[in-house]
Amino acid sequence: MNTMPRTEPGQDQESVWDYPRPPRLEPAGDHLRVDFAGEIIATTEHGFRLLETSHPPVYYIPASDVRREFLERAPGQSFCEFKGVAIYWSLEVNGKTSEAAAWSYPVPTESFAAVADHLAFYASRVDACWVGQERVAPQDGDFYGGWITPQVVGPFKGGAGTRGW
Repeated sequence: MNTMPRTEPGQDQESVWDYPRPPRLEPAGDHLRVDFAGEIIATTEHGFRLLETSHPPVYYIPASDVRREFLERAPGQSFCEFKGVAIYWSLEVNGKTSEAAAWSYPVPTESFAAVADHLAFYASRVDACWVGQERVAPQDGDFYGGWITPQVVGPFKGGAGTRGW
């Protein structure tokens, strides 16, 4: 249970505590971009955002809008009760490596079939991620991968002491 007080959203803001569980997938509605090692790794107008209670949005970018030549399949996988089995991708760019910088769901559950050919990037494992003109802050912790912009308020799950939320 969340022991931190909810931040009330201001004008043009939304609270992650108003997001649903199970999560909702919707078109991102903004330009998305991922930068790493001096290269634009991904850029799209056709992404999705996943909204789940207590989490900043996770953005999914179509694989066709990702520079796949920089991706290498990383070892391991994980399971989400809502989306299914995730696999991970590392980046190798201009001599710089970021292990498990992104993930995807090759065969997601029926409810999330729209992200079957999409990748999500950890903002903490690349140089910068952008939603529109806003540079995002990474979600605390090293598991969820949400992107925080000024339009989203928390508190956010992911940091120390939030596991039970």
